[in-house]
Amino acid sequence: MNTILVVDDSRDVVDIFVKMLEKGGYGTFAAHGGEECLEILKEVAPDLILLDIMMEPMDGWETLEKIKNNVATVPIPVLILTSKQLTPAEMEKYGDDIEDYVLKPVTDFEMYTAIEHVFHRRQTIRSEVDRAMKSGVDSGVVNEYALLLRSIDINKQFLNIFETRYDLNNSNIHSSDNICQALKKLDATIRVQKTRLQEIEGKIRIP
Repeated sequence: MNTILVVDDSRDVVDIFVKMLEKGGYGTFAAHGGEECLEILKEVAPDLILLDIMMEPMDGWETLEKIKNNVATVPIPVLILTSKQLTPAEMEKYGDDIEDYVLKPVTDFEMYTAIEHVFHRRQTIRSEVDRAMKSGVDSGVVNEYALLLRSIDINKQFLNIFETRYDLNNSNIHSSDNICQALKKLDATIRVQKTRLQEIEGKIRIP
């Protein structure tokens, strides 16, 4: 059974998501704020952290940074839970540290789908890494391969979300908003990553 740590400074919200997740067959831990989250992580290692952003006094971004700056907790995937859309700037700053984000309110189906996508991605990457290792590729290249697989999938997902959210043909969106520039930069990053991924895949052969 996969376990999930639910982090929100509202006890009512935590209770709602704990019940939702347990109904879906997941084991759960509950933290009522960022500081409690960090304390719990000293004792347990959940398979996923469901982290709210708008918390006090330690918000979700600060909590995320502390999780990812700790060698013991950095491998744990974090799924952001928020009541507002992430901005391209937030995605650019924190994209390497999060697996996805879910907007509140969220249905059971939407939550389970997002969670299972994270687990499926990680399992797929593990399988691909095993395949690359068997091919005799240098371990440094294999690590880069794993990072590229994850980053491309996440970046494509974010790009689709932002392109749907922002009408780039809308004359009310000005260059000063940095929205168009951010999306173009993300698209360019994906193209560069795909090119490098293809180069590495060309080296992976299983006898």
